[in-house]
Amino acid sequence: CLKGGDVALVSDAGMPCISDPGYELIVTANQRGIPVVPIPGPSVVVTALVVSGLPTERFTYLGFLPRKTNDRQRLLESVAGEYGSIVVLETPHRLLAALNDILLVLGDRKVAVCRELTKLHEEVFRGTVSQAIDHFTEPRGEFTLVIEGKRDEGKPQLTEEIERELQYMRWTGMTAKEAIAKMAEKTGVSKRELYRAWLRIGKS
Repeated sequence: CLKGGDVALVSDAGMPCISDPGYELIVTANQRGIPVVPIPGPSVVVTALVVSGLPTERFTYLGFLPRKTNDRQRLLESVAGEYGSIVVLETPHRLLAALNDILLVLGDRKVAVCRELTKLHEEVFRGTVSQAIDHFTEPRGEFTLVIEGKRDEGKPQLTEEIERELQYMRWTGMTAKEAIAKMAEKTGVSKRELYRAWLRIGKS
């Protein structure tokens, strides 16, 4: 326990308590009436936003994406309608799985994939999600992704005929990724809308 002294919480991996177990220490200190004084420091979230080249006036921060595919896709689906940029953290061994889910749920949006920010092997890749998948064949280091928000532009709408085609593709055993990619190219409907329809069909 603390006995009248001052304690500093520091981190060599960004701002303490942001997606960091230091959060638990702050909660305990607050509960015990111990004053907590924050000092502005490096934050990978803000750093990635600044360097991304994507809009920064509004953004959603999700922290680390869930480990399980279904949980990850549900979380991405929940922010699919956000117009601001979306910031997530990811580990090297889950990066490609995360990018593939982003492509499936959100579509081929612009993305900045930031690796090892402020460190010796810093790298910032800017492009589309599909281009990032091709680029990071053997991911190493810690990653911060800044994903483009929803685009406010007129696009072809989902129709009953399109849903019937998706239903037939599902019945024939085609995977979600194959069916959605094919229908997106054919109709111009966003992959996000097609994915929602695919999920509805599966529940019916």
